[in-house]
Amino acid sequence: MMIFAPLVVFFAVLVALSFWQTKVRTTYSISNYFLGDQSLKGFVLAMTLVATYGSVSSFVSGPGLAWQYGLGWVVFAAPQIITGFLVLGVLGKKLALVSRRISAVTVIDVLRARYRSDRVALVLSLAVLIFFFTMMIGQFIGGAQIFAQAAGIDYVDGLLLFGAVVVFYTSFGGFRAVAITDAVCAVLMLLGMFLLADSILMQAGGLSAIMERLAQVHGVDGKAGALLEPTSAGALPLSLLFSAWILVGFGTVALPQSAVRCMAYRSTKDLHLAMLIGTVVCGALMIGMTLLGVLARGVIDDPVLFGGNTDALIPYLIANHMSPLMAGLTLIGPLAATMSTVSSLLIAASSAVIKDILVHECPSLAGDSKRLYRYSRLVTLVLGGAALIFAIEPVDVIVWINMFAFGGLEIAFLWPLVLGLFWSRATAQGALASVIVGLVIYIALGVFKVDLLGWHAIVPSILLSLLVFVGVSLLSKAHRKDPVFFP
Repeated sequence: MMIFAPLVVFFAVLVALSFWQTKVRTTYSISNYFLGDQSLKGFVLAMTLVATYGSVSSFVSGPGLAWQYGLGWVVFAAPQIITGFLVLGVLGKKLALVSRRISAVTVIDVLRARYRSDRVALVLSLAVLIFFFTMMIGQFIGGAQIFAQAAGIDYVDGLLLFGAVVVFYTSFGGFRAVAITDAVCAVLMLLGMFLLADSILMQAGGLSAIMERLAQVHGVDGKAGALLEPTSAGALPLSLLFSAWILVGFGTVALPQSAVRCMAYRSTKDLHLAMLIGTVVCGALMIGMTLLGVLARGVIDDPVLFGGNTDALIPYLIANHMSPLMAGLTLIGPLAATMSTVSSLLIAASSAVIKDILVHECPSLAGDSKRLYRYSRLVTLVLGGAALIFAIEPVDVIVWINMFAFGGLEIAFLWPLVLGLFWSRATAQGALASVIVGLVIYIALGVFKVDLLGWHAIVPSILLSLLVFVGVSLLSKAHRKDPVFFP
């Protein structure tokens, strides 16, 4: 089938890149495997950061919800524009300097050294494993659904095919292979977005025709023109839209899968270049794909066509409104987004097991580089395989899975990392208390579905965790100022 030809080439390229990185590798150390020997160039740094952040939610769930809610969901997605600039601008230089001074391989290495606390490191390592594993399952489900619906194959077959590829190249290629394949994936994500945009505009008769159609469509509340309103006629309250500036905006600064890339670049020049490229590309992808979901109303107006599940909109559009060859090329975009995110989560989760738990508990392993390297591959392979097994039974609306895990990671890492790097009075007691209190509140609000007048649970959780962090730190005894962090 013609639709499979571009996909087969894409998968083959990813596997070949992994083999190539294995052949050119000159050192076998966990620093090389998990951090690429801190040698990423600016373009690769920018694209791997964008590809890590851009996920199946960006290409599937986000546009699907934009189709349902209209331009209001584009407003919700808008804070994502600042993500790349924010992560690299706030953490980039300080985290790179500190990690080099202490030979850190992971973000948790840095936090262990900053707080001189194994408890803080253990709690954060467990948070990484739990939330990363949850996100990986969501990504595998989304990628398999895209593959199955658009290519017309069984869900499990699609899951095993594309899942096996991403687990393989991540396990054997390590961080450097992930970064390079992420850069390739980011470019292909842009290509897929442009091909899809061209198809939508052509079939709908142009932008003017789409806007006229949107003005007539009745929104979720039955009001004509609701899809053109920023709040979708009240379906998306202002409180929720403001919550987005924390959930997918400022709170993302300390996501460990993104923060670790601040430890991997080659020079300050590369950092500055990555800030520029990352902001432009991230904005184009996050806003562009969400906007395409709104514009898709000009082509598809009946949810029955795609089974009433908004996650199925984009796969249905690709499979039924594009030629097989163009569908195959376009399909690479969302699959690339899925695979790049999974690979980044997988390598970070593996580093938490190997470096933050195993090496710390068994210090004798630290000097055996080749043995640790083999263990790293094995753990990455096992974690990926386990996530694949859990993804066999899919759930709907993947975006909510990602948002839950996003929120949990933000609460766990935002204040310990940001305040730890920039506030000398921060203490281990404050960091530990803020993480525990924040996560308990966040999970309780989600489980009991407390009415917050439209505010997302991340807002009260992260604000209260900040107050707890500052209060407990001021009440507890601080260590003498560490010259590594505060010269």
